[in-house]
Amino acid sequence: MKQSEINELSVEELKEKMSDFKRKHADLKMAHAVTPLENPLQLRQVKKTVARLATELTKRENQ
Repeated sequence: MKQSEINELSVEELKEKMSDFKRKHADLKMAHAVTPLENPLQLRQVKKTVARLATELTKRENQ
């Protein structure tokens, strides 16, 4: 998810997306622990997306 897409989301949508991506990250980590993922870079991408969403949420709450 790109930063421009994140900027267009409302606060409720940000929270929803963040929980979805956190769940996806946990699922990927579990799957990777059992059998190696075909593309382990997915973990990094999802983790960075969660961080971007969290940063945007914090930024909006502080305004």
